Amino acid sequence: MREVKLSTKNQIVIARDVREALGIKAGDRLLVVPRRNTVILLRKPKKYSNAIAGMAKDLYGSTYLSEEWESWR
Repeated sequence: MREVKLSTKNQIVIARDVREALGIKAGDRLLVVPRRNTVILLRKPKKYSNAIAGMAKDLYGSTYLSEEWESWR
């Protein structure tokens, strides 16, 4: 875990090894997500559709739709 210091201009420096691990460079955009007393930094995806593709892939079983359709009859 790294420690950073907030500058007088309200900026932080992300350590090189962390930037390399995330694959980010100067000019890249990050998403800042506040959660109570925690801040999460995420690399902003170029396309959100690619970033969320397949997230709900196994959410429902293979028979869910057919069972749901049957319940409508």
